[in-house]
Amino acid sequence: MSSLLAGKIAVVTGASSGIGRAMATSFAAEGAIVVIADVTEDALEGGAPTLDLITGAGGEGFFRTTDVAQWADVDALIAETVARYGRLDVMVNNAAIYSGTPLLETTAEQWEHVMAVNMTGMFNGCKRAIQQMITQEPRAEVRGRVINLGSQQGIVTSPRDTPYGVSKAGAIYITRQIAVDYAKDLIVCNSISPGKVVTGKPGLPMDPALMENARRRTPWPRLGHPQDIANAAVFLASDRATFITGSNLVVDGGWLAG
Repeated sequence: MSSLLAGKIAVVTGASSGIGRAMATSFAAEGAIVVIADVTEDALEGGAPTLDLITGAGGEGFFRTTDVAQWADVDALIAETVARYGRLDVMVNNAAIYSGTPLLETTAEQWEHVMAVNMTGMFNGCKRAIQQMITQEPRAEVRGRVINLGSQQGIVTSPRDTPYGVSKAGAIYITRQIAVDYAKDLIVCNSISPGKVVTGKPGLPMDPALMENARRRTPWPRLGHPQDIANAAVFLASDRATFITGSNLVVDGGWLAG
């Protein structure tokens, strides 16, 4: 195991599957203690639970069932983390859902559900994490780091999914606001905006037409892997990411540059 994140306590929401799973296992491989928060331990792409992958490789952490849209769940998640380990160094707000609907096909219920998870869930995670972080002694000039997952579809349009695109634009905005408001408290807040990442999970993201559009639009000769995003998250979670806050790190194979 490496030691880039040695001694850090990290919480990753939506960590049972996909990008969250890759971030959690990568954090653990770099020496962090990782708390896995999700509505289920089952990996949507199949395979062993994330915690099993971490402990099987010699890492440490625990799983807690968490609906990020519920303040009580997020509150209990952070409280248990601090009760076990004494502090919270890194909070990754990754949990997200989609409706797969354009504006006129989106019901009020679909809109509210996506916003509850993607935006209210991120608000809950940011607020509760920073409540804890501002009480801590700094380590390497930083009391805590928050990483929010945006998307290139929060910067450009989101094909066939208006609620998702709006929520990811909100993720980028709340990151900047927090970074400015809490810099004096030594809180670092950045976002990562992935391009098209193939996670192996079923559903709309694997739609052949969307996949073909992504291949055509991405200059790099492959689409993204979850590990590509995890690598960026490890950097932003580490003490090597200095004087970087309020940034939106785009990891998209050159899509937005084209």
